[in-house]
Amino acid sequence: MQLLGRQRVAEAVQACLAFARANPDSIDAVLLLGKARQMQGRFEDMLKLSETALRRNPRDPDLQLQFVEACQFCGRHDRALEQLAQAERSARNHAGLLQKVAKLYVKGGKYEGAHRCYLRATELDGNNPHYLHNLASSFIFMGDLTQAEHTYAKVIALAPDHYDAWHNRSTLRKQTADSNHIRELEQALNSLAPGHAGETPLCYALAKEYEDLGEYELAFSWMQRGAGVHRRRLAYDVRTDVSMMQRIAELFDRAYADNAGAAPVRPGPIFVLGLPRSGTTLVDRIISSHSKAESAGEIDDFAMAMTRLCWSLDKRQLLEASVRVDPDRLGQSYLRSVASYGLNKPYFIDKTPINYLYIGLIAKALPGAAIVHLRRHPVDSCLAMYRTLFQAGYPFSYDLDELAEYYIAYDALMRHWQAL
Repeated sequence: MQLLGRQRVAEAVQACLAFARANPDSIDAVLLLGKARQMQGRFEDMLKLSETALRRNPRDPDLQLQFVEACQFCGRHDRALEQLAQAERSARNHAGLLQKVAKLYVKGGKYEGAHRCYLRATELDGNNPHYLHNLASSFIFMGDLTQAEHTYAKVIALAPDHYDAWHNRSTLRKQTADSNHIRELEQALNSLAPGHAGETPLCYALAKEYEDLGEYELAFSWMQRGAGVHRRRLAYDVRTDVSMMQRIAELFDRAYADNAGAAPVRPGPIFVLGLPRSGTTLVDRIISSHSKAESAGEIDDFAMAMTRLCWSLDKRQLLEASVRVDPDRLGQSYLRSVASYGLNKPYFIDKTPINYLYIGLIAKALPGAAIVHLRRHPVDSCLAMYRTLFQAGYPFSYDLDELAEYYIAYDALMRHWQAL
């Protein structure tokens, strides 16, 4: 466990194997080795390991959930869902386990299942602020914003230091002069030490509420403060992403386009992509309103198919290896993965914004795919990202200079794809 925590994965694998030999019936050995294989990008090995162990211990909840994760990594979403339903039944009276099951439902895009688990968990433990916060988030996915606001208020009453709940509550509706939380937010913020992690969500909440009230300069000052605090907590260098995009353009050049073997045309995929907050969700809804199209949502199946073929989770190694991937194998792996979601219309939409990095591979692996790129004016695009406190990812979006650098690199890469 210490070796895995330090990212010394190869040594951890050897320790796991030695532990397993000495303790052949140990479930811990299987779980640790499975985690190590996951960190190596060896998802099929993780799946085989979980499958074998689960046959011996079909009721062990940790093995059930690792098997689900392995299925998701391997693009076997149908099998993951079957096992997840069984895990949900097993966890019916265990609130903590239901949280884990719900998290995997969310990862698989099954928000109704997650909502069901979160509801049941709060029936078992209705005063746990963490469980209530997850339930509030699931109310948003289900479109019930009134219940979400009510539940976030309960979280704040139970745990005033749950600052994400303060921020999320502010985003649910347009605040008015007669109904807002500005005074409470400022009081909560004034009680914190400078640089406290809670400063960021409280500042973003104030920015949102002041913007709703038309106090734009005040809103922007809160936004800058919140973004600055968050940025200082991140270990990130925008030059890494910029150089990565430049390297993508070098590898996937005219020679690659002309010489790399292409897969046969398999109609069906429609990729809707672009920077976050560029309008991909709206266009996804427009296209999926057609009788022959349905949305797979924001899925990572293309990147995962590439990872499975390259056997690496290191970004640089993965990039260098991806240019040698057989496009036909990649296309087949991706389509099998998406098919296991149970989609049944002639066309499906993959609405994953970051797929703009992989257009060179998409064009070769899925030459029949449509690619819809959403572009906004740079100022609109960068401001929309800057004013969003993302749950994960997009670390370049908390500093205006870094946003500009990232946008310029992204724009150059998109021009490269367009020219190719």
